[in-house]
Amino acid sequence: MAKVGVIGAGFVGATAAYAMMLNGTCSEIVLIDRDEARAKAEAADIAHGAPLAKGVRAYAGDYPDLKGAALVVIAAGSNQKPGESRLNLLARNAAILASIVPQIVEVAPDAVVLLVSNPVDIMTSIARALHPTPSLVMGSGTILDSARFRQLIGERAGVNARYVHSYVMGEHGDSSVMCWSSALIAGMPVATFMRERKIPWDDKIMDAIAYDVRNAALSIIAGKHATYYGIGIAVNSLADAIINDRHAVYTASGSCAFDDVCLSLPRLIGRKGILETLMPPLNKDESVALSHSAQVLYDAQEGVLKDGKLICL
Repeated sequence: MAKVGVIGAGFVGATAAYAMMLNGTCSEIVLIDRDEARAKAEAADIAHGAPLAKGVRAYAGDYPDLKGAALVVIAAGSNQKPGESRLNLLARNAAILASIVPQIVEVAPDAVVLLVSNPVDIMTSIARALHPTPSLVMGSGTILDSARFRQLIGERAGVNARYVHSYVMGEHGDSSVMCWSSALIAGMPVATFMRERKIPWDDKIMDAIAYDVRNAALSIIAGKHATYYGIGIAVNSLADAIINDRHAVYTASGSCAFDDVCLSLPRLIGRKGILETLMPPLNKDESVALSHSAQVLYDAQEGVLKDGKLICL
């Protein structure tokens, strides 16, 4: 089994570590945070449950403890301050990554680096610019959006969401693209399945599902001030695919053909991170929407990245 490092022991990082411990995804988890007391407390809390689960060793440490790690999850970053511009926020987060990524590379140069911090697509682009082997860097992207999409379609269809196959591509954000044209239940297009079962289905219902996918996090935050269970489980799924070389397919964030932009497409995930990009057939509207999503990300990161290099440090 393998060692995993988690940088950032807040709600998301700690929940991801907890999910990996419960599932026995790795043999060892080291939590790193600039708040050492928080990292120690979260690690101890997780470790106390390990004997009743899979026996994974969890502890707090520092960057040298990442030596030999197969995967390093970055869940650290800065939130936007009142009145702060998006560009200033990105510049501050770029500075945080500029302090983190070289320390990872120094002790674990072959580890896959998984970005979870938002805005995850741009953070992934920044981390790739800082890493000497950009192919080892990926983002969690729309893996959770795709899970939400499947759950909502399954709920409407009366089918367990595990048996719904559908993707959300592009930005993990407002410009995300619901790929209806390739969405399947029992090998049938969703509209066909609904018609066969006489379940109401039209553009209005599809638009409502897309809206709920894009606004799921805001809805959860309104009720409990943060989201962490869903993304924690998503990180565990990616960690399992990487550590155990599953050759699983998830919509992870990585490079695309659009000017140094990282966004989510179906990716084959294994021991070296993203092994291959798998592009499903898209209809005209989806293709246009995906190009628009890439442009949104390009515009958002302008002033931070140019030609694959950071210009804000």
